[in-house]
Amino acid sequence: MAPSEPVLRRLLVDIGRRLANQGLIVAAEGNLSVRLGGHAFLVTPAGVPKGARRPQDLLVVDRAGRCAAGQPTSEWPLHRALYAARPDARAVCHAHPPWATAFSVAGRDLDGSVLTETEGTLPRVPLAPRAAPGTEQLPASVVPWIREHDAVLLGSHGVVTVGPDPESAFGRLETVERLAQVTLLAEIAAGRSGLDSAVLRDLIARATQSPAP
Repeated sequence: MAPSEPVLRRLLVDIGRRLANQGLIVAAEGNLSVRLGGHAFLVTPAGVPKGARRPQDLLVVDRAGRCAAGQPTSEWPLHRALYAARPDARAVCHAHPPWATAFSVAGRDLDGSVLTETEGTLPRVPLAPRAAPGTEQLPASVVPWIREHDAVLLGSHGVVTVGPDPESAFGRLETVERLAQVTLLAEIAAGRSGLDSAVLRDLIARATQSPAP
């Protein structure tokens, strides 16, 4: 039995707080959505910090992004395109995790085979071409990759994941971030890295910061 709308509202709010607390987003970054059935979707509103969101702040939209009140995330065209490309997906999670985003800025994808725990679940996290957020070019850049992959790096932007439920989509985003972190640290330990030294310093600084309470 599918979770009720009130349950899904509480779950998306909780995931938004976890994204903020783990440093995977800051301010009003990131967006989440879940299918409610038929042509209805529950989405995060535009401009509301995820750590401060309440269940009643979430919006029900149709495929065109129309809702009775409020302004849905500007990234709804991306979510809509992902649902169309992946009929099996029931949830979408988009955030800006710093380690994975650094790889997207550097123009590199992620090889999941480097870790036994990701080899079977996320064997590759491809990199989509850079596209401006909130435009139709962004979904066009991602759709060719999301058809075969559950997670995609957005060029100089962040990460988007899909899943059968919000927890799965969020868990995949967490896994992508850990894969990026371990990949980079392994390269540093081996005395090689494809990232600029300034990017490396910023990553290490971020990694040593304590997450928000």
